Amino acid sequence: MRVLLVEDEPALRMQLRTSLQEAGYAVDEADNGRDAHFAGDTENFDAVILDLGLPVLDGLTVLKRWREAGRVMPVLILTARDNWHEKVAGIDAGADDYLTKPFHMEELLARLRALIRRSSGLASPVLRSGTLALDTRSARVTIDGQPVTLTSHEYKVLDYLMHRPGQVVSRSELTEHIYAQDFDRDSNTIEVFVARLRKKLRPDLIETVRGQGYRLQCA
Repeated sequence: MRVLLVEDEPALRMQLRTSLQEAGYAVDEADNGRDAHFAGDTENFDAVILDLGLPVLDGLTVLKRWREAGRVMPVLILTARDNWHEKVAGIDAGADDYLTKPFHMEELLARLRALIRRSSGLASPVLRSGTLALDTRSARVTIDGQPVTLTSHEYKVLDYLMHRPGQVVSRSELTEHIYAQDFDRDSNTIEVFVARLRKKLRPDLIETVRGQGYRLQCA
């Protein structure tokens, strides 16, 4: 999953980036509202973590412009001000959730997982397809009850597909959502990851839809 992290405080941004990457997210960053607005308006993210107190353009204005432009990615607001008026304004502007600084990183990650699940129409933190299960809390994958060891990129591909069961996902979409913008992207490697997943899981689990992409079987 690909996340846009918008935070102008360098130390906190680095801490958040590290925690998000360790949790398996591809992370793009912005430290001001202008760059954040451009990134969210031109790239596709699975979620955004947005600080309200930004230079150049404040976070609330950025959020309003995204929603007015029809951008629907889930947004988690961060604010250092324990002010209920500001929280209400953020929710009314289109935010999906908020955290007041300081916060526990575990809570932020839990809220982020929940936002991404809900945006995909999923309720449980454990995603299932037949006997395949992926626990988004622990990044643990099992099939027929047995644990399966995946590389980070294999996991990211499977995670994205399992958030979209039965849907056809193109190679370019997978590439866009498992790599950050500054990563040397190569859509051909997606074929390699899918082939490895088929060997480790089940050959018929991921269907190739000719000329369109891949589809995870729902059962």
